[in-house]
Amino acid sequence: MTNLNVRVGVAVFALNSKNEFVVGQRKGSHGAGTWALPGGHLEFNESFEKCAIREVKEETGLDISDVQFLTATNDVMHDDKKHYVTIFVNARVRDGQVPRILEPNKCAEWRWISWEELKGDHAKFVEAQKEGREAEGKKLFIPIISLFEQRQELKPRLSGKQ
Repeated sequence: MTNLNVRVGVAVFALNSKNEFVVGQRKGSHGAGTWALPGGHLEFNESFEKCAIREVKEETGLDISDVQFLTATNDVMHDDKKHYVTIFVNARVRDGQVPRILEPNKCAEWRWISWEELKGDHAKFVEAQKEGREAEGKKLFIPIISLFEQRQELKPRLSGKQ
């Protein structure tokens, strides 16, 4: 029998002063070809905040601060036989920083996008799914799809002083 464990992932809305955040195109693991937020597995005895800071730095080279919990989603990836609880957090990125591809075996590209652009990509996915065709635009990683389906009221944004 296969050992199917639920894992915990942390996904980071690394926001600049324009409320744009970084997404990357995944490669080399489950969800290859899809677009996702920077993040990764929560390690033993690690806080969500420390995980977010570590993963964003390892993947993009960006320094983040003011990490705040947003929400969590339940993400079952049937094709890969994986089940995650994804913790979403907001964080601040100092203006002028540029994300770099520090794990080229895991990410093909990073880019800054707005919440409206991400919502538009999700809307294209839903429409294509209804029509039984492949979606145009960015194909989103399952935790982001779950975010739109399970937490429709959510909108990441910076709070406090810039």
